[in-house]
Amino acid sequence: MWKHYFTVSSIDDALEILSNEREHARIIAGGTDLVLELKNDMHPEVHTLIDITRIRDADAIWTDEKFVYFGPTVTHNQCLVSNVLKKYGFPLVKAAYSVGAPQIRNVGTIVGNLVTASPANDTITPLIAMEALVKIRSAKKEYEVSLADFYQGVRKTVLEPDEMVVQIKFPKMENGTCGAFSKYLLRETHAISVANVCALLTINKETVIKAVVTLGAVAPTIIRSPKAEKILTGSKLSDEVIEKSSNAAEEDAKPIDDIRASQKYRSHLIPVLLSDALKSIQDDTWNQFESDPVLLWGKESRFFIPIEKTIKHEQGEAIVTTINDEKRQFIEGQNNTLISLIREQAKLTGTKLGCGEGECGSCTMHLNGLPVLSCLLPAPKAHHSNITTIEGLAKDGDGELSLMQRAFVDAGAVQCGYCTPGFIMSAVKLIEEKPDPTEMDIKQGLAGNICRCTGYYTIIKAVELAAAKAKQ
Repeated sequence: MWKHYFTVSSIDDALEILSNEREHARIIAGGTDLVLELKNDMHPEVHTLIDITRIRDADAIWTDEKFVYFGPTVTHNQCLVSNVLKKYGFPLVKAAYSVGAPQIRNVGTIVGNLVTASPANDTITPLIAMEALVKIRSAKKEYEVSLADFYQGVRKTVLEPDEMVVQIKFPKMENGTCGAFSKYLLRETHAISVANVCALLTINKETVIKAVVTLGAVAPTIIRSPKAEKILTGSKLSDEVIEKSSNAAEEDAKPIDDIRASQKYRSHLIPVLLSDALKSIQDDTWNQFESDPVLLWGKESRFFIPIEKTIKHEQGEAIVTTINDEKRQFIEGQNNTLISLIREQAKLTGTKLGCGEGECGSCTMHLNGLPVLSCLLPAPKAHHSNITTIEGLAKDGDGELSLMQRAFVDAGAVQCGYCTPGFIMSAVKLIEEKPDPTEMDIKQGLAGNICRCTGYYTIIKAVELAAAKAKQ
């Protein structure tokens, strides 16, 4: 899928490669969008990937007196545990929580979500409402642009071929400002928005003195609703004002028909979603959030270890990794996905390739302790990393099943068995993280895994059984 793959140690190194390769190169972090696009031949001109996930402190989140800042490799799950974002950028936290499933949120980045530039991408909607600014660099210059002006159409941005986004910032939400995000999708989780909205209101003595309403997935880019904002500004947030402004927002939307919904249905959704968001502000429930969200980080998960020198991964240049506690080296497979490396080079076929698009979870394995979808990750991410596959769960390599594997057998949670390794890999980290999971915890932890034949009752039972035995 690519000819050249660089793991860079600095932004400067990434920009130097971009300057040389220009339209033939792409920056990659999580890769959950880009790898799928490459699989679908959406970028035939691209033959070089520049991996920025090993740059030291590129995943930092920090503040100064006026702004919240975050780097280019901050993941969605990292947003969920950031006290800075919960305090000063709560709508982004809510949007990040709505993205995909835990495996996606473990590697997918906020900046990557923004650069993909789909109008259905959830995190763009609150960040535009919060007046976010994008810092862009090339080897020759650096500048800032508002996120609203960053977009030029569906999947089109102002980025030149030799430029990358190095930072996002937005003004702190201060006392008196409330921000609510609302989204509709076609199942409970792990699906793309049919439509989404963000309402950001500054209220003084019960009167709205400033209102920003942004709408997602109803136009070529994320748009504002001037008509709704005009009704809200200067008003008290009564039921009547909520109804009038919500209906007005429908007039500003310009939705289309596509595979997820019709234009008519999206038009119907806008006032419903905005009404829900505004009522949460009216009821002062807008900032409610799970105190302990399911992350699947387990006990010892960690993100990528920074490197001190940029590496170019090519055929013959070994990928050095640890798989199931065994040191391994591979001189082939650098230009394909992680699951390809594991199955074809390491000859560990327990991990299954299902959809190949990050939807079914069959390919879940642990990368540095994090459950990830290996069909969407480039093989070079294995370099200097620790990988655990389904084979590595068995005790001491003697074939004795682990507690979770045995629980799936005892609960009869297997029919064809194709999805089972992925479910088990997710479930292992779930009960490490939550030793006494609720049924909802289990459903959220396994949201990225799909079974097409057994139903989910016995799978949930198996996780409950393993959690109970682990406490004995």
